[in-house]
Amino acid sequence: MVSLIPRAPCFASFLKPTAHASPCSLRLPAMSSSATGPVASAAAEASRTRKMPVLLFDIMDTVVLDPFYHHIPAFFQMSMKELLESNHPTAWSEFETGVINESELARKFFNDGRSFDLEGLKECMVKAYEYIDGVEDILCSLNQNNYEVHAFTNYPVWYKLIEEKLKLSKYLSWTFCSCHIGKRKPSPDFYLRAVDHLNIDPGNCIFIDDRKVNVEAALSAGMVGLHFTNAEVLKNELCSLGVELAPFVLQGETEVQ
Repeated sequence: MVSLIPRAPCFASFLKPTAHASPCSLRLPAMSSSATGPVASAAAEASRTRKMPVLLFDIMDTVVLDPFYHHIPAFFQMSMKELLESNHPTAWSEFETGVINESELARKFFNDGRSFDLEGLKECMVKAYEYIDGVEDILCSLNQNNYEVHAFTNYPVWYKLIEEKLKLSKYLSWTFCSCHIGKRKPSPDFYLRAVDHLNIDPGNCIFIDDRKVNVEAALSAGMVGLHFTNAEVLKNELCSLGVELAPFVLQGETEVQ
């Protein structure tokens, strides 16, 4: 299930609807007392002129199926254990942070330097990319209710392959990709860069990720954190935070879901 990881008492007002509020009416946390001067003023102004909260979505295994665990070992005709043992320990993380490019990844992917069909690997991954059940519905609803939604992902430039197939940009901006930022979750600097870029109080950000360690890092940065495991419970958790999710209709559909 999706679990809201608790934080300091200052978030209590964000989670509890008032007696006069509807179940899905948004209540924002107060500005952090530690924010003062021009920074606090700028963040407060941003909060007044933008619909809050801002939502930050991890992509792989939160929005899109990650092919790494099943499809990639099958592509190489290896077990996951065999792949991990033969794989270079830092090549993928370096690719994710933009330290090495695609050609360098191909040379460095295996410890023994063996060659492989890079284009075939990319085709395998593209075939496997698909929305996690129910998540596109949530993104569509957030978009139709005018929420600001950003990707916050550890992924290389191959995120463009995901975009080409699934068109996530209909629902979110690819704002925070590790390959462009040069940081990976759960590095605190990645979260701080996001807050600085968004120019809002971190308490007005909801961060959603399937990895608890990444959610815990978001909490440490002052964000609200949701640990994702399935779309249905995520909808309930977002509604409990006051996020408006209904009604909505996916493009090409006629029935309100």
